[in-house]
Amino acid sequence: MEIIYPMFSLVVLTFIIGFSTGISRLVSAKKGHVDLRYFKLLSGYAPPDYIVKLGRNFSNLLEVPVLFYALGIILLALGINNSLMLGFAWVFVGLRGIHSFIHVTYNNPIHRFLAFLLSSSIVLIMWVQLILIIS
Repeated sequence: MEIIYPMFSLVVLTFIIGFSTGISRLVSAKKGHVDLRYFKLLSGYAPPDYIVKLGRNFSNLLEVPVLFYALGIILLALGINNSLMLGFAWVFVGLRGIHSFIHVTYNNPIHRFLAFLLSSSIVLIMWVQLILIIS
C-alpha cells in the first residue's frame, strides 16, 4: 500500500506544474507578452519561452508517468507491497522532479534527456519486476 505515497507525490508535482502553467499564461496575457489568439489552439503566435517550457513540462508529466500510475494501481489491486518496487517508485518520482526542475529552469537538453532516460528506464525495470513477481 505504500506505493500510494510516491504516486501522490507525482500527482502533486503534476498539479504544481499545471497550476504554474495556467498562472503563467494568465500573467503573460495580462502583461501583453503573448497574443490572446495563441491560447485558442496554442499555435500561430509566438509565446514567451517560459510559457512553452511550462506547457511542455506539464504534457511530459502526463505521458510516461501514466505507465507508472498504471503499474502502481496494479500493485495496489494485487496487494503487492515490495520494498524494491517502492524504492524504484521513489527514484522515478525523484528523477521526474529533477526532469521538471531542469525543464522549467535552465533547460539543458542533455541534462533533461538524461533525467528522462533514467526515469523511463526505472519504469521499464518496475514493469519487468512486476512480471517477475506475478510469474
